[in-house]
Amino acid sequence: MSTTGRESIEAGRAVLEASASGTSAEQLTECGEQLLDVTRFLVDQPRLRRALSDPARAADDREGLIRGLLAGQVGAATTDVVATLVRGRWGSPSELVDGTEQLAVKALLLAAAQDGTLANVEDELFRFGRLVDGDAELSSVLGASGTDPKSRAVLVERLLDGKAEPVTVQLAAAACYGIGGRSFHASLAHLVEAAAAARDEAVAYVTVARPLDESGERQLGAKLSLVYGRPVALKVTVDPVIVGGIRVQVGSDLWDGSVSRRLDEARQALAGR
Repeated sequence: MSTTGRESIEAGRAVLEASASGTSAEQLTECGEQLLDVTRFLVDQPRLRRALSDPARAADDREGLIRGLLAGQVGAATTDVVATLVRGRWGSPSELVDGTEQLAVKALLLAAAQDGTLANVEDELFRFGRLVDGDAELSSVLGASGTDPKSRAVLVERLLDGKAEPVTVQLAAAACYGIGGRSFHASLAHLVEAAAAARDEAVAYVTVARPLDESGERQLGAKLSLVYGRPVALKVTVDPVIVGGIRVQVGSDLWDGSVSRRLDEARQALAGR
């Protein structure tokens, strides 16, 4: 993302957050859904997104074009956010698409924060990702980038409907389209971290051979919070393959104290003799 693109997103974010004040969670959810629709519309219309991000075209003209297209199709808040984005400067047309998508996710997370379900959304996205990873057939279907994302999104909605928060369902379905060009699995992981960031938390992916008890989780979370200077949400996966010990990943940082790693190192050392 270019510097000008990031500045344009921040301008759109300011408009979104200003409109969120005094707005209901339902209205914010609607705004997020509409921003996702606009994102997909721009993906399908390459000539339009080039016109809307063309720096040689006056900002007023670009804004007038998008307001005309959206009139009567989306709410005022959505139109104002998109119009602000279109008035900005972008390094490429694809940055405009990414910016619109980022603010769609932001709107949905604001909705979850407003109705008190943000922690649930974060946890449900993680658990859904683990469920998908544990089912080879489902993982293959949802991760198949060459298939129609809309049909995969419908499948996700059917799987989660009535079993997860509405925002969880919206975001998991959006992952089928590839958030920021990511794969489905990477999109889910990105959304988990975005939800944690909205709660001012980092995410630690913890792999253990046996479940941690409540005390163990609390102690580990406290130690990681001291390291990173903010609360850390633990996402624990039990995997007997690591034999024992613990593996922790926070962003690009990886601490691998698993027995399986030490055994691998021992085998490599013996093989090198």
